[in-house]
Amino acid sequence: MLLNWIQSNLKSNLKSNRWFIVLLLCFGVFRTAVADWNPIPSGSMRPTLLEGDVVLVNRLAYDLKLPLTDVILAHIDDPQRGDVVTFSSPLDGTRLIKRIAALPGDTVEMRNEVLYINGQAAEYERPDSVQEAVLPGHTLTATRWTERLLGHERRVQWLQGVTARSSFDPVQVPEGEYLVLGDNRDNSADSRYIGLVPRHLLIGQAHRVLLSADVLGHWAPRLERFGKAL
Repeated sequence: MLLNWIQSNLKSNLKSNRWFIVLLLCFGVFRTAVADWNPIPSGSMRPTLLEGDVVLVNRLAYDLKLPLTDVILAHIDDPQRGDVVTFSSPLDGTRLIKRIAALPGDTVEMRNEVLYINGQAAEYERPDSVQEAVLPGHTLTATRWTERLLGHERRVQWLQGVTARSSFDPVQVPEGEYLVLGDNRDNSADSRYIGLVPRHLLIGQAHRVLLSADVLGHWAPRLERFGKAL
């Protein structure tokens, strides 16, 4: 009797809420195959992205995938050097956001914090020193530079007193893989630590900041960052 009552109520609820269920399924497909938003939990992409930013991610920027999987159904476009991308870590599947530094076929290396691609060294200009809040009441000195290489530029930074991997030997990026770096070079779990990222693990391209709140300032909205392009 109890089983029959449960089955009857379940069928009734499914029937009466079928359009809501369809809407939820469509929303899920949209987020997993078309577009998504990604909260920024760490400072690995400072100064470009801040903790508390929420970025819009275009999941159709590179590939059409089977929803809820990494199975590529069709290629749409190729990732470009300098793109800010979300991806699943090849180590443990954690979702990360970094910048593509090197493409398939590139030879890339780092010497004492200077990035080289295909034998060409990046140029570093317009240094700026700022105090970065890392915890309530605690700051670190960050030195920011404009990094220019192969027609692309971005602001990157290094943290005073923080030791990170500042050099690695030349690596030729294989076909179908990408080398990614965080803009915060002293505080980023990027390809220096997790290795190269296969294309099928790329989730999408981050285009702009949708919303932003100061996580160390009682979640006050940072209105000046709303809609900021990357």
